[in-house]
Amino acid sequence: MTYCVGLLLNEGMVCLSDTRTNAGLDNISTYRKMFTFEEPGERVIVIMTAGSLSVSQTTIAQLREAIDDPEATGETSIMLAPTMLKVAEVVGDRLAAVRAEIDGKLAAAQQGATASMIVAGQRKGGAMRLFLIYPEGNFIEATEDTPFLQIGEHKYGKPILDRVVKPTTSLLDAQKAVLLSMDSTLRSNLSVGMPLDLCVIEKDACQVTMRRRIEAGDPGFRAMSEAWSKALRDGFTQIVI
Repeated sequence: MTYCVGLLLNEGMVCLSDTRTNAGLDNISTYRKMFTFEEPGERVIVIMTAGSLSVSQTTIAQLREAIDDPEATGETSIMLAPTMLKVAEVVGDRLAAVRAEIDGKLAAAQQGATASMIVAGQRKGGAMRLFLIYPEGNFIEATEDTPFLQIGEHKYGKPILDRVVKPTTSLLDAQKAVLLSMDSTLRSNLSVGMPLDLCVIEKDACQVTMRRRIEAGDPGFRAMSEAWSKALRDGFTQIVI
């Protein structure tokens, strides 16, 4: 399992993902879950994945092949699609097709495979948009009322986002919010783990303006986690019933 979160704000977008795929006593695997596609100044697309690694990796590989295809069109390539809505449709169609193909191969063993994705991005002249793509290929979009989307083990990190994230939240505070959301998830679920991938896309930049890999033992992340734990303990002791 994994945990990925994306925020859509007035100032830009913030995306964060972990990299753990399998957690057990002697079987822990690490795979990147965040993928970026850029033509700086023209368009930027960030895709985060959760679920079956075979489904997500095959989908990303086929999306890359479509980009490199000399006969690619706006119907097949996310880098040629005329709108971010069309990008979401291309990703959704590809995800659904890969899932159906792999499900067919696993049917004899009475098994199935599924995956979901978050797509964030902007093209020159268009608005920033953030989508959650379901395994079936359909999707929903972040709005002012719900300016964040999550996939994977989302329940542990959702409360802080519900309480603090608004469209007017600054990009700096947004980074703090997603990192604390991840910290809560890391503490509560062993199937989510370090390292983390964080990226920021400033409004109208049409490129990733900040990316960061946070390794286990990162002093900044550890200090933030400890400060948050202390703030929660202090707040708890001050409440009177």
